[in-house]
Amino acid sequence: MNRFALLSLYRSLVRHKLYAALNIGGLAVGIAVFLILGLYVRFETGFEKWLPGYDKVYVVQTTWSLDDSPINGSYAWTMGGLLDQMHEDFPGVVGTRISGGSNAGTILTDGRATQVDAAQVDANFFDVMRLPLVSGDAATALAQPGNAAIDEKTARAYFGGRDPIGQTLVLSMDKVRTYRVAAVFRDLPKNTDLKLSVLVPLTREMASENWYHWGSTSLQTYLRFDTPAAARAFEGKLTAFVDRRGKELADVGERPSKTQQLNLLPLADLHLAPQGQDSGSARTTVVTLGLVGVLTLLIAVVNYINLATARAGLRAREVAMRKVLGADRGILVRQFLGEAVLTVAIAALVGLILAELGLPLVNAAGGLSLTLPYEFVVPALALLTITVGVLAGVYPAVLLSRFPAAAVLASARSPGGGRAGTRIREALVIGQFGLAIAFMIGTAVLVAQTRHVRSSDVGFRRDALIVLQSTADSAVPKDRLPAILTALRALPQVRDVTVSNAAAGGSGDVNSDNVPLPGVTGPGPSLKWELVSPRFFETHGTRLLAGRWFDDAHGADDIAGRDQAKGVNIVVNRRALSTLHLGSPEEAVGKTVGGGRPRTVIGVVDDMRFDTPRKALPPTYYMYYRLPEKIGTSVTTIRTTGDPRAAMQAVQALWQRMMPQVPFSAKTADQRLADFYEADDRATRLFGIGAGLAVLIGCVGLWGLASFNTSRRTREIGIRKTLGASSSDIVKLLVGQFLRPVLIANLVAWPLAFFAMRTWLAGFEDAIALSPLFFVGASVVAVAVAVLTVLGQSLRASRPAPAWALRHD
Repeated sequence: MNRFALLSLYRSLVRHKLYAALNIGGLAVGIAVFLILGLYVRFETGFEKWLPGYDKVYVVQTTWSLDDSPINGSYAWTMGGLLDQMHEDFPGVVGTRISGGSNAGTILTDGRATQVDAAQVDANFFDVMRLPLVSGDAATALAQPGNAAIDEKTARAYFGGRDPIGQTLVLSMDKVRTYRVAAVFRDLPKNTDLKLSVLVPLTREMASENWYHWGSTSLQTYLRFDTPAAARAFEGKLTAFVDRRGKELADVGERPSKTQQLNLLPLADLHLAPQGQDSGSARTTVVTLGLVGVLTLLIAVVNYINLATARAGLRAREVAMRKVLGADRGILVRQFLGEAVLTVAIAALVGLILAELGLPLVNAAGGLSLTLPYEFVVPALALLTITVGVLAGVYPAVLLSRFPAAAVLASARSPGGGRAGTRIREALVIGQFGLAIAFMIGTAVLVAQTRHVRSSDVGFRRDALIVLQSTADSAVPKDRLPAILTALRALPQVRDVTVSNAAAGGSGDVNSDNVPLPGVTGPGPSLKWELVSPRFFETHGTRLLAGRWFDDAHGADDIAGRDQAKGVNIVVNRRALSTLHLGSPEEAVGKTVGGGRPRTVIGVVDDMRFDTPRKALPPTYYMYYRLPEKIGTSVTTIRTTGDPRAAMQAVQALWQRMMPQVPFSAKTADQRLADFYEADDRATRLFGIGAGLAVLIGCVGLWGLASFNTSRRTREIGIRKTLGASSSDIVKLLVGQFLRPVLIANLVAWPLAFFAMRTWLAGFEDAIALSPLFFVGASVVAVAVAVLTVLGQSLRASRPAPAWALRHD
């Protein structure tokens, strides 16, 4: 762009400061929203892509296909010995295993226990998962059972400035062992699901009794292939492998592979892949927020183009004079395109500044840690500047360069876009407000649904309830558990205590079983089962629908040492009634199911939701242990007498006296359940921010168009007033004309919002109804905002005397 063109642009911006601010400001806000939500999408889709050779690594998924089973779906977990059997059947396959992860281990120093992200892995771990090493040899780091690899953060925390290689760590996972540090790897970035700070060798003695039991899932198995074709070829062999090896699965289907399948998932896809009965909520959230960013930018671009084309006609005389002075059409087109690109560049710079300033607020609102990588952002903004600048400048450039100089100079007023230009601008307003109204509907639905799941009935009293996870730590001796429970019950802040393998917030255990039904052939439906100890239901405040609780007065209640072929007593939840064909709760009591392992129903309780509201509540039956230490995963639930915070302090003090070598880990039930709502709450906040700014951009554009159009219609208004129209008639006329595209925009917004929100709500079992009030309310708000936006301009246009208006140019 030459010097004259730059000067022309400067004069245009200075002469019309308000419109320049509206144009540049609206586009800058749209660019800022696009940048921030684009960073969020980039972060969420970048999991594990930092790992060298990530595209060659695949995680083995176990997929269950049982009739009406609560565990159906795909899980990135396998049985422990799967890789051993793969090595036997497929020599040369390269793989590794990870057992553990987030807070799975404890480092003991000076009698103090600290939880760490520890995992047991195979000796060839670094051959498959090539974590960048700071020191040590990847080939030998985990070759010896007593070796360990740690990250830089752990090295600094425990060894300060000393060389960590050769130092020792006392680590407790399944047992307490002393390890020698043989390697240090770089701290893993935030966008990873690999929660690894300490790595130790996985040895056979650490393996559980279900190491080779098909149907169990105890760790994660990763395989490495040179090409995607090799991975697909290997995956094609897995069905026959399951049928050949999985004989334990044959009793629930004709072939094992009809019950359980194995498939390969690329490592980079794992973070957003649905797990279990999850409907893909993480992927849906990322896609939704990405669309919000793109559509907000689109609204801002449309708004910019609308205002740019509307005001282009005001420069018709300038163009005519330049033509008279010898400028040809090509020069004019290049000038206007250059001005548009430069204007968009200014908006992009302001948008980048707004994004940098707003990022801390967005991080706080969304619980994120996003940063602006300028090496990616600057090229993207440059491309965006050129694209938007050309789109915004091509129409006015071509339009203005076509005006005949003589006709323009002879005219008493500057030419506009005519009826076609008006229709184009109206169509753009319809598109803008259509998206804005859809955003408002979506925000209302998201807020209503997230509030609903937080306040909905979970089947137990979650107030004054503490979940103590520390008792499930393998470092807690089972023979110490009764003494710990007795001490907890003695605290004045504690009303009741119970132990189970399930608790509010989930325990990590998912167990299911087929229950044969009387008179029905086949293995029967699959139900989830949970192990409970005395006063489990009473502590939780669960509603008893019929029958009785477990108690020690009935010997058949306790399953410890009992031959289950002779029958056991169970309690079932409401969901199990229809699954087991038991009728009403009263009719279910006393009925026996289970075939060769008879299970007699002694009680029916209301459904208790310990897990995410996005999963269907499974039909469940409960079995009873009189002695809590018999339960494998012993999670303790405590009912307090008053303020849970005071009780938490007392429980923590007691724990540190009795078990100082095991880290204290406890939360209230509300805190544990809130973890399931966090992702949706974050999405709602980010969606609301984007939607609010999109509406603001639309209002800015509408105000600018209202100001422009009313100023061009000054003479028309004067003539109407001369012919008898009142000021109120003028206001009604102008407001009505601007409301028409806003009202038509509902035809775009309602179907768009309906299909989008119906898809999102489908991910919840307990979803709110998609009420017409959301749609009507958003439309009313949009109309009100539009009226307020153009009302000021309309009132100002209606006030001047007709004589002044008729003289106005």
